Parts: sequence; C-alpha cells; structure tokens
Amino acid sequence: MKRREFIAGTAALLVSPRRSLAQGTRRVGFLAMDVVEPTVQKAWLEGLRNYNWIDGRNLIIEYRYALSQDRLPAFAAELVALSPDVLIAPNTQAAVVLKSATASIPIVVVGAPFPEKLGLVQSLSRPGGNVTGLSAIIPGFTGKNIEILREMVPAASKVAVLVNPGNPIHKLIVAEELPQTARSLGVALPIVEATTTEELDIAFGSAAAQHADAIHVFGDPLTVNNAPRVTALAAKYRLPANYLFRIDTDGGGLCAYGADHRDLFRRAAGYVDKILRGTKPSDLPVERPVKYELIINLKTAKALGLSVPPSLLARADEVIE
Repeated sequence: MKRREFIAGTAALLVSPRRSLAQGTRRVGFLAMDVVEPTVQKAWLEGLRNYNWIDGRNLIIEYRYALSQDRLPAFAAELVALSPDVLIAPNTQAAVVLKSATASIPIVVVGAPFPEKLGLVQSLSRPGGNVTGLSAIIPGFTGKNIEILREMVPAASKVAVLVNPGNPIHKLIVAEELPQTARSLGVALPIVEATTTEELDIAFGSAAAQHADAIHVFGDPLTVNNAPRVTALAAKYRLPANYLFRIDTDGGGLCAYGADHRDLFRRAAGYVDKILRGTKPSDLPVERPVKYELIINLKTAKALGLSVPPSLLARADEVIE
C-alpha cells in the first residue's frame, strides 16, 4: 500500500458492521498519526501471516491516519463504531485517545513509551484493563542517545532537545529524566519546542541562537511526518543531530538509535493472535524492546566535519556511506 494512501485514511475504507463479514473473518482497527514505513508495514503483515492471519482473507485491517492530533478523537470514534476485535495504537497520542474511546475493545499499543506512567495500564506485568502491548523505550533511554551524540561530538557541552509539548511522554521525560541526565553527563540540555510544522523552523533557529553544539530529536508524529524538513534544518544550522527512527538517517540525518520497530510490529502480531483466540489483554504483560538499532550516516558526518570514533562505528548496525 502506498504511503499517501495511508495518510489519506479515507479511500476504500470498509464501514460495514462485523456481522456482515465473512464467517471466520476478524477485524482490526489501526489508528496512528505518523506514517508506517514500508519495511515496518511489511513486518507487521508478515507477523500476522505467521499466525495465519491474512489481511483481506480472514482479517480486515481498518487504517485511520490523523494528520493532526485534534482529528484523533473522530477517527477513534469511527473505528470503535465498527466494533473491531482489536485496536492497534502505534504511538502515544493514539493510545491515549483510544483508551478514552473504549473500555471494552482490546487495545494493543506498539511502541507507546511508558504506558504505565500514562495510566494506560496499571503496571507492565499486570495491565489490568483493555490495554496491553509493547513499549518503545526504557528508563534512561534518552540519556543513552545524548551519550551517543557526545561520542560523535566530544566537545559538546550544550545539546538542545527538540520536544513536542503536546506529547505527554515528552513532558514526562523532560520533567523526570533530563535533569538527571544533564547532571550525570555534565552537559546543558536546553529545550526547544515545536507543535506544528512551522514551529520546527523556529525550534532549530532557537537551538542555533543558543549556541547548541548538537541536537537530540525526540520521536513524535510531527518529526516523523516531517522527517525531510527536520533533517534539512539540522543541515542548514550545521547541528549534529540524532533521532529514534531509520527514516531520518535514510533521509540524511546523522544517526539514529532506537528500538527496532520492525521487530516491535512483528511481536505485536503475536498479541493480536492471542486476543483473537480469546486471551484477555489484562492477562498479557506489556513487553519492552529486545532489539535496538544504531544507524550512522557517514556522508552526513563528513559534511559536518565529524570524525566518527571507530568504537561507535563498530557498534553500529548499519553505516550509510
């Protein structure tokens, strides 16, 4: 399926109630704000196929992509009205909205960090409600990304952090993790904010005006959907930047370190299978990532005049030359 078809979220949508489906066919609702990359989409469908769930044969997947956060509630209501057997939320904002929309339909989060701190589940080991799935990061993960940036730029004493204040996870990490990270690494971490595409330009300009030596970009639908713009801004201001997703390094970003989302979506298929076969989400513990990937774009490093340490290159899962 083409990316634009995903984003539109309006073409060829099936709206018939569950009772009109062919016997044995189940329905999954999928609500997101950021585009699922083709390799991740492939892993998701292959994961389902490994459990003998075939989209278009014995499974109908209803995709809804909201290009702005204020459209999420309407799309969530639309999916809930279809009475799906399972709902999928691949980011924090979608998970929060779906949780508000239904307390009965099982919800599988795929990569929404710290669901226990947002009240989506009671605890990782005992979710206790209709939400379960996979978290994308673990405590201290942001600090690890800052460490990687400082390996790239050893003299960096000020690393800007780009956040979306509309993302509840960003606010949580800024309040709980960044102060400790700044102290432990001995680095200043000024916050620059963006909630809209236009504000991305302002945020990077602010980082440059504050003489930041580098910038760490928090993962968010805003930055994922505008990946080419974000990497271009980093290049414009000559700011070494790291990200969470492969899409950024593929588009010229310096480096990315984060959970392997292909693996997360493959594992999410297992949750879907268990729920479709009768397991309650409250009985399925939330799991954390087991595979991470470090990707380094050497071409971008050379353009910035950076010499990537051999020790860092040796740890990289992929080096783009």
